[in-house]
Amino acid sequence: MELNGKVAVVTGGTRGVGAGIARALAEAGARVTVCARRPPPTPVPYAAYRPLDVRDGDAVRAFFAGLDRLDVLVNNAGGAPYRPLDRADAERHARVIELNLLAPLTVSLAAHAHLRRTGGSIVMIGSVSGDRPSPGTAAYGAAKAGLASLARSMAVEWAPRVRVNTLVVGMVRTELSHLHYGDADGVEAVARTVPLGRLADPADVGAAAVFLASDAASYISGASLLVHGGGERPAFLDAATAHHDDHGDHDHHRQET
Repeated sequence: MELNGKVAVVTGGTRGVGAGIARALAEAGARVTVCARRPPPTPVPYAAYRPLDVRDGDAVRAFFAGLDRLDVLVNNAGGAPYRPLDRADAERHARVIELNLLAPLTVSLAAHAHLRRTGGSIVMIGSVSGDRPSPGTAAYGAAKAGLASLARSMAVEWAPRVRVNTLVVGMVRTELSHLHYGDADGVEAVARTVPLGRLADPADVGAAAVFLASDAASYISGASLLVHGGGERPAFLDAATAHHDDHGDHDHHRQET
């Protein structure tokens, strides 16, 4: 899964998941540029930084027009604050959709000519919020659902020259985890709900991005790769009053639909 000689751009790559992806691409041999509205809190020796607001179509087109080459695009920029639907107007929710769905489309279109010339790859950073209810971040979940659909259509339209895939990411431990899960005890409690027993590290997402961008995934396009530690334990298992022994001898009593 080497990327020697490849040129990569990671949007929103200055911290958290984006920084983990940028580092993994660089360690695999790629020459990486990260772009975001604000510079990284500390210099990143493994990547160049360029200021860019991915919601500004003119700026995005100028950025990619100035590149000599591009092999890998990672559409990572995104996110949303906790905001119940009825506590904001539609315009505010629309801005979340703009950042998480329309901006990746804008960026991908601007990068398309480069990627077509190099036979490149796009990696969309999706979310499990796009596959399940997302109370408090409903617009974000809707945007991520749309992003996965966009990637599948893009993979068909731009084949065979450009591969397009989505990483469907679960909960990740970053410098901002406390904003979502609370203090250390809260983070640990949330981690226990994950079958693998921990939140993802940005490096876990980075490794998956390297795979999809590399020749090891040369026949993978239009796919969604789950990076969520096994998902979530179904709530009904903890709510049910029936008990089963450790060997599952009573599994024949279960009823599933």
